[in-house]
Amino acid sequence: MKAVVMAGGEGTRLRPMTSSMPKPLLPVANRPIMEHVLRLLKRHGLTETVVTVQFLASLVKNYFGDGEELGMELTYANEEKPLGTAGSVKNAEEALKDDAFLVISGDALTDFDLTELINFHKEKGALVTVCLTRVPNPLEFGITIVDEEGKVERFLEKPTWGQVFSDTVNTGIYVMEPEVFDYVEADVPVDWSGDVFPQLMKEGKPIYGYVAEGYWEDVGTHESYVKAQADVLEGKVDVELDGFEISPGVWVAEGAEVHPDAVLRGPLYIGDYAKIEADVEIREHTVVGSNVVVKSGAFLHKTVVHDNVYIGQHSNLRGCVIGKNTDIMRAARIEDGAVIGDECLVGEESIIQGNVRVYPFKTIEAGAFVNTSVIWESRGQAHLFGARGVSGILNVEITPELAVRLAGAYATTLKKGSTVTTARDHSRGARALKRAVISALQASAIDVRDLENVPLPVARQQTARGSAGGIMIRTSPGVPDSVDIMFFDERGADLSQGSQRKLDRVYARQEYRRAFPGEIGDLHFPSSVFDSYTGSLLRNVDTTGIAEAGLKVVVDASNGSAGLVLPSLLGRLGVDSLTINPGLDESRPTETADTRRSGLVRLGEIVASARAAFGVRFDPVGERLSLVDEKGRIVEDDRALLVMLDLVAAERRSGRVALPVTTTRIGEQVAAYHGTQVEWTTTSPDDLTRVGREDGTIFGGDGRGGFIIPEFSSVFDGAAAFVRLIGLVARTQLTLSQIDARIPRAHVLKRDLATPWAVKGLVMRRVVEEAGDRSVDTTDGVRVVEADGRWVMVLPDPAEAVTHLWAEGPDDASAQQLLDEWSAVVDSAGR
Repeated sequence: MKAVVMAGGEGTRLRPMTSSMPKPLLPVANRPIMEHVLRLLKRHGLTETVVTVQFLASLVKNYFGDGEELGMELTYANEEKPLGTAGSVKNAEEALKDDAFLVISGDALTDFDLTELINFHKEKGALVTVCLTRVPNPLEFGITIVDEEGKVERFLEKPTWGQVFSDTVNTGIYVMEPEVFDYVEADVPVDWSGDVFPQLMKEGKPIYGYVAEGYWEDVGTHESYVKAQADVLEGKVDVELDGFEISPGVWVAEGAEVHPDAVLRGPLYIGDYAKIEADVEIREHTVVGSNVVVKSGAFLHKTVVHDNVYIGQHSNLRGCVIGKNTDIMRAARIEDGAVIGDECLVGEESIIQGNVRVYPFKTIEAGAFVNTSVIWESRGQAHLFGARGVSGILNVEITPELAVRLAGAYATTLKKGSTVTTARDHSRGARALKRAVISALQASAIDVRDLENVPLPVARQQTARGSAGGIMIRTSPGVPDSVDIMFFDERGADLSQGSQRKLDRVYARQEYRRAFPGEIGDLHFPSSVFDSYTGSLLRNVDTTGIAEAGLKVVVDASNGSAGLVLPSLLGRLGVDSLTINPGLDESRPTETADTRRSGLVRLGEIVASARAAFGVRFDPVGERLSLVDEKGRIVEDDRALLVMLDLVAAERRSGRVALPVTTTRIGEQVAAYHGTQVEWTTTSPDDLTRVGREDGTIFGGDGRGGFIIPEFSSVFDGAAAFVRLIGLVARTQLTLSQIDARIPRAHVLKRDLATPWAVKGLVMRRVVEEAGDRSVDTTDGVRVVEADGRWVMVLPDPAEAVTHLWAEGPDDASAQQLLDEWSAVVDSAGR
């Protein structure tokens, strides 16, 4: 059997290490990752191997040649352009078409028993066998579920936490029959997991999953790269090490000189012809490459040093990576997480702080203090984006410097000369940060339309009018000390997961585009923004019957930017209204749950005394809406969703409504009663927005005050929901309490359980296993439906070490019982 080694990736997340070296050539324990892979193949009798290459292909070919030194026969399939995981193998079809073959990545470290994998493939008569393993954090991999026979049942590539239903992931190692090439188009980008496997499963072809025992690490990040070194030194992975173990865990290769007075505390590795002088201290998990010189008094701990590096006297290196041919001069200090690229010079007594990236061929001057520390990484956060964009404490986590770098990264993802719309809430912090953002955008050849202080829905609408994207800065809801930097696409919606990842990568690489002097972007301030918004709103949302109904409403602007739209809107609606808290209050840019509750109580008192039809309270940025009925009673957010749904569906009598899967199934009953249907979405606002854009969608809501009125906008918009509600109430001539009373009561309970990150995938797999034969919905997290219609949903939080549970039953006691039962499952898996 032949093997295919995939060695064409750029390894962008590993820059600057991969800026001048292909990822498969990165050394682990002083030997390229791909060499460890080839030696594993040879150990299992796979000596004929095709290597697919693309990025810096000549370096891979020059290093391994024809494979003679390894006792193998290597040939190469060169991609002129990236063809994807399946396309690159298709590119080597001529060499593989006669028999089954094994596909393996050239940049993942493993000691799996490939012989057992091949035997499993043959026994099952599989067309494709996917090699699987179990990992604590499955987000960056394709998660997979197999049945008792090993046949693949479900497969999902790079899920969000809401989509995680297992910790069993695809390792990118496959055994395949040549017939699989019939499903791969030549010379176009095609992926196994995204394109080929779904088609094979759709046609019922035999795809099996083999859960391998042993070690596997996808060396895709700096953290995993350093971890792989430590695991090899600890003996956790069965690979060959060159050299001699002169004491337990201390490996020294041929020709290395180690002074008797040097202190070596293993496990560690010293490469061939390295020179370690007196009074050097090298501690655990350190790898010293070939021809490295370490001068007296130097200290190295958990440090990976590539070949031909000079480390000066009394240097101090901790938890960092040093690229080849780099000189570290006397008394330099490099901190944990820093990466120094190839052929750099780090001057005497300079200090490089943790997590700094120094790209190849750079010089750090003597005595320099290099500090571009990124707070997100120091917090251990894998990605910049959370549920509300990029969020953090003002001037601690979100600083003007961070805002500039973020805006520069965002601008780099757009074409030169594009226009970006910027906006903010009424806080001073948001105003200061927006100015930094505007400067960075202009300096990156981006024109800026600055709306200044506007409600969030206005910012989204204005972005959608000809801009390539938008940035809104606001105070985090309910957290006065924090801010959110929100990024929009050309439609004014939040960036998709893919666009977030792209921005994440550009930001992490710190490769920002800068404009030439003649390309500096323009800045202008559009006029009549509020008139334009309200005019468009009133043209698109049905307002018939409002003037004739003579309704009186009370509107609470919460001292936020929503109040900026209300004068124009209420005047043109022709409704009798009383507006309270209309002025902007810089000291209160957001509201806590208690403040919001007390505000609703006060609103209810005013509604009741004024004998108004109802009252509404906007959140400070005008995105969400809370209701009070004509009796002054608060309509809770989950009930407000059902009330709005009932009104819209009763009037439209057809179409589709978008609701998150955590919504009570009473919503489905209400929709069906009026001849409409529900499309269940994930809990992400992005997903609700996606459905809101589709033809036939008449309404959407999240049960937390967010409403989508598709005839006007596909995003949450408090003012649009308000206008829609006034029209509906005017035409039905029913009060909110009457509408609420005709809707059955829901019994949905929620609970949050602390869950360590390392076991989140295991928890979700245990939930799926525990579900057994019961109906399982994996739209978001895992929803298990009992035979009697009761359901429970388990959803890992994407930003915190928490798992959320919802349960619904015919009464609270039944829902509580279900919640307790599944909480026990989550708790037991998390221990």
